[in-house]
Amino acid sequence: MKTAVVTDSTAYIPKELREKLNIHMIPLSVIFGNESLREEIDVTAGEFYKKVKDSELPTTSQPPIGQFVELFETLAKEYDAVISVHLSSGISGTFQGAVSAGSMVEGIQVYPFDSETACMIQGFYALEAAELAGQGLSADEIIPRLNEMKESMRAYFMVDDLSHLQRGGRLSNAQAFIGSLLQVKPLLHFVDKKIEPYEKVRTKKRALNRVSDLLGEDAANGGNYRASIIHANREEEANEWKAELEAKYPNVEFSIGYFGPVIGTHLGEGALGMGWYKK
Repeated sequence: MKTAVVTDSTAYIPKELREKLNIHMIPLSVIFGNESLREEIDVTAGEFYKKVKDSELPTTSQPPIGQFVELFETLAKEYDAVISVHLSSGISGTFQGAVSAGSMVEGIQVYPFDSETACMIQGFYALEAAELAGQGLSADEIIPRLNEMKESMRAYFMVDDLSHLQRGGRLSNAQAFIGSLLQVKPLLHFVDKKIEPYEKVRTKKRALNRVSDLLGEDAANGGNYRASIIHANREEEANEWKAELEAKYPNVEFSIGYFGPVIGTHLGEGALGMGWYKK
């Protein structure tokens, strides 16, 4: 059985890596007024953060089902199955779009996979699936490994500007105002597929140290880990943090990821986070 791998743009897997591993990508969009831009195709993360400074905060849009159907039908000409890895179903209808499209397409078995997270943490699943598919494993053999990864997968992130969460309806006006006054940096994580507060930390440094300690608790249990440091237009800070962490945790393989336009719309510039799993 020949298996294809699909993910959506919110995995933010670099194009060259997607092409190398033959990962197919379905884009979500950000909408500025009447202008709809597909992330990773029409607008890069860097362009987005420049644009958002001069515009109203955009809205975001999931891919139309027709895009999934068209891609799956194309893949059916060459593949027997497709594993479709997507943004958490608790914050987007993208996963459900893949489910619906899969039931409409003949000639290929579609295995939708809810990552229950986003960004490169979601991307880890797609990368693993693509590597295993490249080794000739079937979808029925790959899905159990993805579920095994989910058991050790962790992700925590900190927002720098609470107003984005407040405007997106994820934080009340009072919470945003008080939080800004107190320099509160809420640590967030996914619980039951939705973004929830984990802890409130007073400063960015303390927040990053807390995330580092959480990684350390897992890494101390032995084994090797893969981690991604994720930033919203803060590459220099991400690289500095990566250097610190690499010196501290030799059994963890670190990479740098980013919050692209769709996720950046909700978190705002300056957000930083990290996710990891046991290899």
